[in-house]
Amino acid sequence: MPGLPAAVLFACTMNSLRSPMAAAILRHLYGHGIYVDSTGVRARKIDAFAVAVMDEIGIDLSGHAPKTFDDLEDTSFDLVISLSPEAQHHAVEMTRIMACDVEFWNTFDPSIVEGSRDKRLETYRQVRDELMRRIKARFAMRRAVDV
Repeated sequence: MPGLPAAVLFACTMNSLRSPMAAAILRHLYGHGIYVDSTGVRARKIDAFAVAVMDEIGIDLSGHAPKTFDDLEDTSFDLVISLSPEAQHHAVEMTRIMACDVEFWNTFDPSIVEGSRDKRLETYRQVRDELMRRIKARFAMRRAVDV
């Protein structure tokens, strides 16, 4: 798609909620028009609350396989968007010798919120909705599914 990066990597600390959510949202909006992947500084099983709130908007995260920067099979990205300070550090190191843009979207980690299930789900929804807004704004070209 002209004007859009061909390959985007989202990165966060654990690759268990923020970066998989962001990657799934971008894939959902653009289909196969952009290659999208996600990674983390460390890897942890996909977060059940992330799966639940993404399911609410029709996006299935249940099959996500977390991976680290070291696990990436390909590093040919045009854009890396890091969602945590730790991931930003790794993204800058990874792209030091690459022709690749790096953006830092400091995104709240909803897994640190304590309380009832409803309170926690609401926090995850806020993060999901914020990622959706930022992705739509950043990739404002006409979406592939609209064409």
